[in-house]
Amino acid sequence: MLRLLRAGLPPASIASTMDRLIPRFRRIARENLARVSQPDDGCVDEVFRSIARIVVSFAHFPDINRSNVDRWIRVEGIEHVRGALAAGHGVIFATGHLGNWELSAFAFALLERPISVVVRPFDNPLLDRFVDRYRTMSGNRTIGKRDYVRRILEALHRNEMVGILTDQHDQNGIPVEFFGAPALSSPGIARIAAKTGAAVIPGFAIWSDAESKYVLRFYPPVAILGDVHTDTQAIQKAIETAIREYPGQWLWIHRRWKG
Repeated sequence: MLRLLRAGLPPASIASTMDRLIPRFRRIARENLARVSQPDDGCVDEVFRSIARIVVSFAHFPDINRSNVDRWIRVEGIEHVRGALAAGHGVIFATGHLGNWELSAFAFALLERPISVVVRPFDNPLLDRFVDRYRTMSGNRTIGKRDYVRRILEALHRNEMVGILTDQHDQNGIPVEFFGAPALSSPGIARIAAKTGAAVIPGFAIWSDAESKYVLRFYPPVAILGDVHTDTQAIQKAIETAIREYPGQWLWIHRRWKG
């Protein structure tokens, strides 16, 4: 399969195959969209195309290096990151399943410098080792569930950068509004940022049809006030704002709202 992907299997073919083989994805996406607007099959089609582009780029990770990474992605808003690093307390990238979250971290290590990425290990150990090997090819470090808070704090203490996906349902989270509906969200970023003084910067790799590549866009830091609910809401609002700009590139097939 990797050979086919690297040989140029069209993303459109991957998208249509996924749609046919896993019909529940379209059903979940339509249910989620119904919570925030009217179900839009055109948007769902775009979601499948977005996932297919992620799969294709991931298969090409062994081919991407400093000399050719600009063919895949460019950066906007890097001044927000550099300004935050100058403050000396580290940076937390508050990101989500929007655009190409795998390529964003992988490419950033080549374009700027490696970061630590918080990941949820796969249940299959063989798959987990394979994906971890690809994720770390450009120099990034992965942080799993074990001792992850300590490792995040250590990285920030060294004025390093940590990427955290924070747009999923968290059964141990706190309720905040997401697209106008209550959604359990992890307060972890808010608590860590308040404790360390780290800047919280939203960032996403968005596909540009006009350029036929991704744009890794960083937004201004989220103001952290020290109240965990207020700060968590602000972080989720920043992610929601980016999703509203590019709704077809978010992972609507995830059950973000439960209950």
